[in-house]
Amino acid sequence: MKRKISILGSTGSIGRQALEVIDKLKDKFEIVALTAGNNIDLLNEQIKIFKPKYAYASDINLIKGAKPLSLDEICSNKENDIILVAVSGKVGLRPTITAIKNGIDIALANKETLVMAGDIVMAMAKENGVNIIPVDSEHCAIHQCIKNISQVENLIITASGGPFLKKSVEEMKNATVEQALAHPKWNMGKKITVDSATLMNKGLEVIEAHHLFNKEYDKIKVVVHPQSIVHSAIEYVDGSVIAQLGLPSMHIPIQYAITYPERYEGIKSKSFSFSEIARLDFEEPDWNKFKALNLAYNAGKIGGSAPVCLNAANEEAVFEFLQGKIKLFDIINAVEYLMSKHELIKNPNIDEIFDIDKEIRLKTKEYLKLLPV
Repeated sequence: MKRKISILGSTGSIGRQALEVIDKLKDKFEIVALTAGNNIDLLNEQIKIFKPKYAYASDINLIKGAKPLSLDEICSNKENDIILVAVSGKVGLRPTITAIKNGIDIALANKETLVMAGDIVMAMAKENGVNIIPVDSEHCAIHQCIKNISQVENLIITASGGPFLKKSVEEMKNATVEQALAHPKWNMGKKITVDSATLMNKGLEVIEAHHLFNKEYDKIKVVVHPQSIVHSAIEYVDGSVIAQLGLPSMHIPIQYAITYPERYEGIKSKSFSFSEIARLDFEEPDWNKFKALNLAYNAGKIGGSAPVCLNAANEEAVFEFLQGKIKLFDIINAVEYLMSKHELIKNPNIDEIFDIDKEIRLKTKEYLKLLPV
């Protein structure tokens, strides 16, 4: 029997790669719905090829070949066995909650869902018997390694170190947008690539890991691994360390998430060869150069609305950097400033989370306007 799936964000990087996986496994999947924002031309091409029943876009009148539905209707549709949440930003949170309330499993590639509302989302998933399978390569690796979470001592999240791993603080301060986007290992969207350059992305992943695997922050370690072969690891209470290795490719974690618990051949460019890899290097993160990592740990430990503030300030500052309006380190300075001024709400509800998010974004824009050009 084919697994029925909807993809939120089918025109983005993860969504496109997910469709490549599904195209390779045509006999395993039936696509219920595809959704996009403004890239309606590509969405219509995907509809023509994959023939979903339903679709959503920012202008539903431009959809061709599928019945237009709202995001809420798509995520409430119990035809779905699983929904891949591959949209970026806060827009992924409400659809995810809708799907969970309807008992639909989630393949999660949206960081904001757990960074902003991890306590709420995970409790709701447990209540509704919903599996949340991580798509991020690091969390997917940890998920594959764990057999009994109660026997796990530490989670070990690897980071490539990004384009500035071997650069000085001064070089990083004066980095151009092009330099920040020149990731040495992964081809990703612009926002997440800048986050990888500052290591904020790794900090957000630490917060995600805390919620996904119910581990305290002092049990979640980050190690820099430039080759991006070890995607993450776990250390058991007896000292054994289990790691998941593979060539850098998002097809593998995407496929694992949407086919779990089964495995199929799918897309594989070539077999893994230890002799070709030859060496694997690991080092401690430079906490002074990559302050974003520390800010994320602190926000996670504080909890409540602190990660909402962290995420919103960072996202708005990254957008300004990508437009060439601020310097790279201004992103981190903005996040640190907004965090220092934030009035914590211990247990915000979903509406409060969105209100805080909106407020922090406005305050971040105001702060950045005051910076020297």
